[in-house]
Amino acid sequence: MTDLFYPMARQCPFAPPREVAGIQAGGGVPRVTIWNGTRPWLFTRYDDARVVLSDPRFSSDKGRPGYPLSSPAAGSEVTTDPTLLIMDNPDHDHYRRLVLSEFTVKRAEALRPVVRGFADHHIDRMLQGPRPADLVTALALPVALAVICELLEVPYEDREFFRSRTHTMGSVEVTTETAAAARKELQDYLVSLVETRERRPGDDFISRMAVRHVRTGTMTTGLLGAMCLLLVTAGHDTAANMMALGTLVLLEHPDQFAALARDPGAAAGATEELLRHLTIVQRGIRRIAIEDVEVNGHPVRAGEGVIAAINIANRDPAKFTSGDDFDITRDSRHHLAFGYGIHQCLGQALARVELQEFYSALAGRVPTLRTAVPVEEIRFRSDMAVYGVHQLPVTW
Repeated sequence: MTDLFYPMARQCPFAPPREVAGIQAGGGVPRVTIWNGTRPWLFTRYDDARVVLSDPRFSSDKGRPGYPLSSPAAGSEVTTDPTLLIMDNPDHDHYRRLVLSEFTVKRAEALRPVVRGFADHHIDRMLQGPRPADLVTALALPVALAVICELLEVPYEDREFFRSRTHTMGSVEVTTETAAAARKELQDYLVSLVETRERRPGDDFISRMAVRHVRTGTMTTGLLGAMCLLLVTAGHDTAANMMALGTLVLLEHPDQFAALARDPGAAAGATEELLRHLTIVQRGIRRIAIEDVEVNGHPVRAGEGVIAAINIANRDPAKFTSGDDFDITRDSRHHLAFGYGIHQCLGQALARVELQEFYSALAGRVPTLRTAVPVEEIRFRSDMAVYGVHQLPVTW
């Protein structure tokens, strides 16, 4: 097989690159060259990706020599206190257990009316404003930021600070130093909040964690600040991009958008299918082998990097029949968009509530919504770690 540079350019904005699909169809596991010249293995099949993401012999510690970083900016994660994303066991399970009670399905469901209120409020504002509107800035970002500000009880007026620092950290085009500076600014802000809440606690996530763990010495202020940083970045950037890009896909399938408008109960299935179909973690999930491992017969040696290309794994015909098709009536529940194994997304219950309420509110209240420009004129986020659209002009 000829040398492949990963990630490849997309030919269709709603599908992974054809080369990756070809690798999956051929059944091979090639080495690919990434931005820093290293050559990790690329796994594209659903069953292979699950092994990579669940076998403890694959490490998520980005500080290990040879780890296949997705971009220079990804190296900034090792410059501050670690988040759960780059911890291995036993540390990962220890700290995850400390915060797990805050991310139950019951807690997420309790926030459902709050999320719907945010969605309705910003839809009202969009409908009262000029047309066309940018759905990203008018709706997706404000709703996602409002939810995370509610969860952490941080001032909503600081949303631009969150947005700008997260944007820098998520760019694949900035240097490690630039991303690290943005990360430090954001973490310093959150650590300051932790210190304030530890002294004067309220009834919010940071206060409960500070009282329960910082005061008792089971977690440092820096580590809790890093946990909050993960919530801010994943909790608003990823959610906002799924809201906007998911809306665009629904508008590209007007019969399915109309079905959602008629039946709000279809939002749960639509959300799972959008998560599967889009899989906006577009550069794969990276690991490094710390022992020799076999992935369904393919040998990986200790010290070798691997990439689980979950965007194409979520279209594997061995798991999802006609996986390239978009169908909100499909059973998509076992997709890998939230990862798999010990690092499966901690906030997935809340993410589901957010997306369900967003899509349901938008389709139900603005059934005439449509894009205001051809898809060819929309600028997609190929330059970011998380896929989406930079702007989405819509009218109604």
